[in-house]
Amino acid sequence: MARNAQVKVPEITIFFWIVKLLTTAMGESTSDFLVYHINPYVAVVAGSLGFGLSLALQFFVNRYVPWIYWLVIVMIGIFGTMVADVTHIVLGVPYFVSTTAFAVALVAVFAIWARSEGTLSIHSIYTTRREIFYWAAIIATFALGTAAGDMTATTLDLGYFDSTLLFGALFAVAALFCALVRGDLNRILLFWLVYVLTRPVGASCADWLGKSHQVGGMGYGDGTVSVALGLLIVFFVGYLTVSGIDRRREPGELTGLEAAEG
Repeated sequence: MARNAQVKVPEITIFFWIVKLLTTAMGESTSDFLVYHINPYVAVVAGSLGFGLSLALQFFVNRYVPWIYWLVIVMIGIFGTMVADVTHIVLGVPYFVSTTAFAVALVAVFAIWARSEGTLSIHSIYTTRREIFYWAAIIATFALGTAAGDMTATTLDLGYFDSTLLFGALFAVAALFCALVRGDLNRILLFWLVYVLTRPVGASCADWLGKSHQVGGMGYGDGTVSVALGLLIVFFVGYLTVSGIDRRREPGELTGLEAAEG
């Protein structure tokens, strides 16, 4: 089952969390823009195709390539938002029910992954099977986060701004514990908790920026927010590509910037 010994996901740095939050926000704003400005069925099909093609490209390469990895994350952000929205709007499933269902699905993925591989560490993603588990978990976290953010903003009537503050506070506390806690298992579990929380933080913030004043937003528009976030993502991913700062290296190997400085 092993194809290579190179880990195909990035090292966890501050830039990982910055780009992750940006992609979650962009996924929300882009999905909403597409669904409301073109035929929603066409939007869902396009999102599915974009997700499928980017994921196939990720599986094709045998090492971590920043733009490919983050392209998949962006497409999952868009596709995951569409899945959560279709579940509620088209199928009529209440946000509380869909949030619970996506949480159960995520726990199931983790349970099967841990039982099969003996670890949930992202530093072990160097076989095809582990990569499949990894991306299945990522998809579940995006759908869960979208449903949870919408549930607090609408069902619990907190609004987009208060939802952003709520999940932002939870994200900060979980990230602090993740940095301070000892023990590999605890750190792995806290990492995934922080990862799950990035989704409702980004989604709620994007909704707050893009939605109209009538529904508690700033009114900048989903399209404008999506473009702005996209430009920021391109900037940071470009930096990661040039610097190599989030690529796992062998002892003594230089980063891209270190080699250029010579």
